[in-house]
Amino acid sequence: MFRRSLIIALFLLTACGEDGFKVANDPTSVRGWVLDVKGATRGETIEMELARRAELFVSTSVWVENVEYASGGIAENGAFVVLDVPPENAILGFNAPGAETARVVLQGVPANADVLIPSLILQPEGATVLDPSKIVVRIPGNVSKVTRTGRTAKVAGYDVPIVEAPLSQFSDRRDYPDVPGVRPVATVR
Repeated sequence: MFRRSLIIALFLLTACGEDGFKVANDPTSVRGWVLDVKGATRGETIEMELARRAELFVSTSVWVENVEYASGGIAENGAFVVLDVPPENAILGFNAPGAETARVVLQGVPANADVLIPSLILQPEGATVLDPSKIVVRIPGNVSKVTRTGRTAKVAGYDVPIVEAPLSQFSDRRDYPDVPGVRPVATVR
């Protein structure tokens, strides 16, 4: 039994290559929502615009460059969540119709942080944020209220203050964020 376990363990180590599995020890989570693609042709009616945007979100994918095991995705309303993003420096890639090479560069993001990027507008080779003042980089701490740390991170080219927040506020870090103005079709009570 021990010999069989040892052989399986050695096989798995050699199958993984020299570096083994590449998963960050203290990963960050990145959440937000895609608002649109820069330069996209709008629908002529509200119904056509809603259908265009629904098709855009269904056709969009997200990944982390040079990371094999990040998990996440994009919801039907444009909200996205990506877990297991390496801390410090990372690049989120988006593939959307009209912006197949969109990228969001993260620099100086601390370990275990939760990054919220609202109202992202994708474009070839990059992305912009409609209101950069609403980007949030928070880390869990032993504090009673949200406090500034005095440090900053760079998200999509914008300097963002890093805040420390109570651990109790981090229950949403694995969930898709709520997109303002988007309501579910039906509400069950």
